[in-house]
Amino acid sequence: MVINILCYLKFTWRLKVVMKRFFKTLSVLLLSFSFGLSINIAMADTISIIGTGNVGAALGVEFAAQGHEIIYGSREPGRDDVQELVARTAGAASVMLPAQSVEGADIVVLAVPGAIAMDVVRGLGDLSGKILIDPTNRVAPGEDGYFNHTAEESSNGEMIQALVPDTHVVKAFNVLPAATMIEPGGPVTIPLVGNDEGAKAKVAELVTGMGLEPLDVGPIRAAHVLEGMLTIWLNARQAGTPYEYHFRR
Repeated sequence: MVINILCYLKFTWRLKVVMKRFFKTLSVLLLSFSFGLSINIAMADTISIIGTGNVGAALGVEFAAQGHEIIYGSREPGRDDVQELVARTAGAASVMLPAQSVEGADIVVLAVPGAIAMDVVRGLGDLSGKILIDPTNRVAPGEDGYFNHTAEESSNGEMIQALVPDTHVVKAFNVLPAATMIEPGGPVTIPLVGNDEGAKAKVAELVTGMGLEPLDVGPIRAAHVLEGMLTIWLNARQAGTPYEYHFRR
């Protein structure tokens, strides 16, 4: 009986998310038809996704479904799995080398391992005025196999913001697995930190468009708290007691 109720609630919530996306898309279509506007423009951004792993693929596909143009940045654009990802991403998705992919982008997503995030940003060129979404976590296993937050008193988010001061860095999507981004299975909250209110508002729109709930938790200096929280999930898995990991307000 309890299981049936839980299944029903999960189905009802997912249906609500699907219907929300449907009506949002329908409203844009109706406005475009009524005013003779191209759908492309009103709300669409060009988003560069640096990295084509689980996080990059999940966010690229989700953002494309909202009508945004996706350009993947990959060191190997011709690789079969990268081309397959481009093919299953809605709209006019494409793939280029990372530095090329950011040139015309409004938003850049840094979907790379946390340990190399700073080096990747250095190689992207001028990011002035762009929003940079940082889902990375700087963590590494210790000698006993348990993970530590290796940025000490700082974080990738803070260090990236210091490296590119004219870029609007927003830490987001770093406290849940990629699979939960695609199939949340219930209400999921995405904490956002950053110094620019407008940038956080834009990222909040992307989060809401995925059927998730954005939550502003302060300036970029709070990023080290969010990054360190990943170690709880990793260490629970290391101890043989894994659990579903995400925020729920």
